[in-house]
Amino acid sequence: MANATPSRIGQSLGAGDVRALFLKIFSGEVMTVYDAKTIMKDKTRVRNITNGKSSSFPAIGTTKAAYHTAGAEIVGDIIQQDEKVITIDDLLLASTFIALIDEAISHFEVRSEYSNRMGQALAQTYDRNLLSLAVKTARDTGAGGTGLGAIGQGNAASVAIGVTPTAQNIVDAFYAAAEALDVKNIPQEGRYAIVPPSTYWKLVTNDKLLNTQWSGSNGNYADGSVRVVANIPVYMSNNLSVNHTTATGTYPDYSSKYAVDATATAALIMHGDALGTVKLMDLSSEMDYDLRRQGTLMVSKMAVGHGVLRPEGIYEIKKA
Repeated sequence: MANATPSRIGQSLGAGDVRALFLKIFSGEVMTVYDAKTIMKDKTRVRNITNGKSSSFPAIGTTKAAYHTAGAEIVGDIIQQDEKVITIDDLLLASTFIALIDEAISHFEVRSEYSNRMGQALAQTYDRNLLSLAVKTARDTGAGGTGLGAIGQGNAASVAIGVTPTAQNIVDAFYAAAEALDVKNIPQEGRYAIVPPSTYWKLVTNDKLLNTQWSGSNGNYADGSVRVVANIPVYMSNNLSVNHTTATGTYPDYSSKYAVDATATAALIMHGDALGTVKLMDLSSEMDYDLRRQGTLMVSKMAVGHGVLRPEGIYEIKKA
């Protein structure tokens, strides 16, 4: 049986004296890493299942109307059907081990904050996987690609706007995206845009977006806020424009299902029906004292899977 790898809470930066941080006098304040904002939890279709490895989402095509000729037999037209299947990914977890002796000596409580850190790690992966999947889909419109719509549906789109787009270039691309979604009959209700910080702060500097004569009350230059562009609500995320093509120290949660280099993505415009999430095990945490190792093992875990339901509701604006 393998030994546990404990988080030595008295050790500075994971090296050296295991009691270096155990002070004689406690200042009363614990410094933690700030959480990156997660935004995708309520922006996809979610289905909860109690067992099984996947869930099917039926897709029903369209039909047509025609004038009837008196006396002609009505035989009916075929309405085609297809399905989208979303499979549960492997169990995703975050864990740590706290030695009993360290916890006994420690002058501050760590379990609640460690649990929060692990939950955040899973939440960040949840966001990154969904955003990476959307970008990957937008670019995969070749033969058999995931960006191709099922029967009667349109395809995803990825549009380049130059290597160094200006704020106005990005705004113009938003309006082009809105038009493209209208042409595909994508409802305006339910649309949203995710942008990286570099794009968001460019939008804040656009005079037309914030000028009250043009936009009413659509944010504030002094506050650094902009709410909508082309009637599409805008949200900022650090989890969008990342290179998620291999396991690294920054993104060890790599999965080939979501592998894409999205560093060139300037904006991602979607509808809430574009992506789907199937949950077998929602985010949960547990801990157990290990007598043999004299410490507590803490684990946070979830089993979910993401997939594409309506690719025509995905529109990427990228630098190229």
